[in-house]
Amino acid sequence: MRAKLKTQAIVAGIANWKLQLMVVCTTFGLFPILGLGLAYLARPWLPKELIVGFLFLSILPSTVQSSIALTAMARGNVPAAICAASLSNMLGVVVTPSLAALLLSTNGIKLDANAVIGISVQLLLPFVAGQLMRPLIGGWIEKNKLLTMVVDRGSILLIIYSAFSAGVVAGIWERLDGLALSLLIALDLALLLLVATIVRRTGRLIGLARQDEVSVLFCGSQKSLASGVPIANILFAGHGTGLIILPLMLYHQFQLFLCAAIAQRYAASYADQAVAATKA
Repeated sequence: MRAKLKTQAIVAGIANWKLQLMVVCTTFGLFPILGLGLAYLARPWLPKELIVGFLFLSILPSTVQSSIALTAMARGNVPAAICAASLSNMLGVVVTPSLAALLLSTNGIKLDANAVIGISVQLLLPFVAGQLMRPLIGGWIEKNKLLTMVVDRGSILLIIYSAFSAGVVAGIWERLDGLALSLLIALDLALLLLVATIVRRTGRLIGLARQDEVSVLFCGSQKSLASGVPIANILFAGHGTGLIILPLMLYHQFQLFLCAAIAQRYAASYADQAVAATKA
């Protein structure tokens, strides 16, 4: 996936600074603020590990693959989405551990420079290597899109499978009662809907074009499971990540279903506008 991202497309998207700034502020500003508020309200009824996991979810970077796919489905600004999602992941290497040290230190989570180094090796290094190798393998990748798509989606499925498997082995379902699980689901949905609503209305308020609004919505409301699981394994080593990553695993499913439905509505609206324009 790292080598599939065209460097030219990433550079082209940087020029849209308003869109890029809004995605960064949403991912690492709005999300943590809302996460803190919702976690405070739910703290009396949820185990500490779930509170930590919910806050961890709120400070993660955006996805790359699904953000771009949803933006393309909704006829949004794909080059800008590529840039925004890539920038979010690169910033997440430093910003996520920094926010974790700030927000999670009161929950017994101690972080050091080794965590940032470990995250950089696992997440930033592959991205840089992919961009450096693109002149050599970019043509082959373009000719074998089906194979690369299978590898991309297969790797994400393996990450999801390993995360759920680790949770089952750790016995997370035996440690949760119906009330806690229901409350966690409600928190994840509330966080997603709040962010999506605020981002969409703010985009229209500041005068973003329709295509840019689509990109901000999907890049700003997504959280990366593919990045979150490796980061959690580094940040929470020795604490047990089963319950901690459960909010992220649930949120990942909700964001796919809800955002896919929103993307379809955007696409239908775009088609209707195109038909109306041809008749005018």
